[in-house]
Amino acid sequence: MLTLTGADIDCETNNAPGNAVVHFTLYTRSYCHLCDDMLEALQALSGEYPFTVELMDVDADEALVAQFDELVPVLYGKKGNSDSVQLCNYFLDDARVRAFLQAA
Repeated sequence: MLTLTGADIDCETNNAPGNAVVHFTLYTRSYCHLCDDMLEALQALSGEYPFTVELMDVDADEALVAQFDELVPVLYGKKGNSDSVQLCNYFLDDARVRAFLQAA
């Protein structure tokens, strides 16, 4: 597991009062160019929105392999204490991710 934050963004202090910090979980695997592409596209949004990204290697857990094997990369988003929502897989759905971030 690897946790990243947006470039030079402190999500706790830069977030407007009352807004929930957005946390993404990206289910990925080594040597996956689609995974690398999705992470890069997500990181490109870090200058516009505060968020954190946690990378989960599906191959490190049999349960994750069973759930996500052929779907990786898979991106989930979570705002504050709400439940995680699957936003996209294979490619970053820029419009959906932006809408999720704007609604935070």
